[in-house]
Amino acid sequence: MSSALLKARNQIIPAVSTNILLTDFDAVLADLDGVVYAGPAAIPGAIEALNGLAARNVKLAYVTNNASRTPAQVAAHLRELGAPAEDGQVVSSAQAGAALLAKKFPAGTKVLVTGSTALAQEIQALGMSVVASAHEAPEVVIQGFDPSLGWADLAEATYAINAGAVWIATNTDMTIPRERGIAPGNGTLVAAVRAAVGHDPLVAGKPEAPLFHTAASRLQVLAPLVVGDRLDTDILGGNNAGMATALVLTGVDSGDSALRARSAERPHFIIADLGELYAPYPEVTFHAGILTCGAAAARVVVDQSGRQGVQIAGHADDLNAWRVACAAWWWAVPEAAQATDPFLDWCVELP
Repeated sequence: MSSALLKARNQIIPAVSTNILLTDFDAVLADLDGVVYAGPAAIPGAIEALNGLAARNVKLAYVTNNASRTPAQVAAHLRELGAPAEDGQVVSSAQAGAALLAKKFPAGTKVLVTGSTALAQEIQALGMSVVASAHEAPEVVIQGFDPSLGWADLAEATYAINAGAVWIATNTDMTIPRERGIAPGNGTLVAAVRAAVGHDPLVAGKPEAPLFHTAASRLQVLAPLVVGDRLDTDILGGNNAGMATALVLTGVDSGDSALRARSAERPHFIIADLGELYAPYPEVTFHAGILTCGAAAARVVVDQSGRQGVQIAGHADDLNAWRVACAAWWWAVPEAAQATDPFLDWCVELP
């Protein structure tokens, strides 16, 4: 694999490559919110990038934690935007939640759905008995994102869980990119219920690996690239699945948050947008303790108090500066169970 960031994590500095990023992969497993669209509108350049995959014999699936719509509805929306999308190309956390439920409970089980009609349809398709209230003594509560959920819905879920129902969450994304900006996601609603019940739910979607394995299996591919905008779901999930991961900076996370991420959430690649899938990925080189990437350079330093940080020659609006800063820091701190907090020293050139 030609990724400088991946090899920096493995403490190897690669040679320069002119291959486009897609060269090593036979599929793209793309997140949706913050990658393909924000709210109902497509992110600039995303549709063109997705349409170009087939010409390079790269397959495509969409892997989403948003359980508010059925795969058919999601695919229809993508087609309206001009993206290639068949219903079977969409793998959702609602499907993952239903699969987890079916694995643990028989048909006929009473289930309280705290979420969308789409999620309820997935549960009904399993032969489960969907109930509307905790009064009906559900054995399971499954919670997924729906922007219309309110206090009464969360309270009903809480009553059922406190009465002994098993609690499943389709996902725990704390935020969701919308057309007007970043908004609360399903994780914030799950957190509200958690505060009232005192324990965590079983989680079905990202960052768990099965969602990604399901998508790769449907496409019958061996070397997919997971592309997402969130470190804690897309990147962690892809890494958990043993797949290469690319953080795209059109949604939630940034180069700065990637640099500080714990090891499990570090991406193999950082790209500005989906269009960069078709560009050569810039490599990092190493000489005399300094790493370079394009016109940017970085090294790890220690201040007078003994705190480690990264000294960066470059500009914060240059993505190569973040790539090389990540490579330098991850080289110095290859294993981090928690997020790190290095200081950043920006300068014109390294002394």
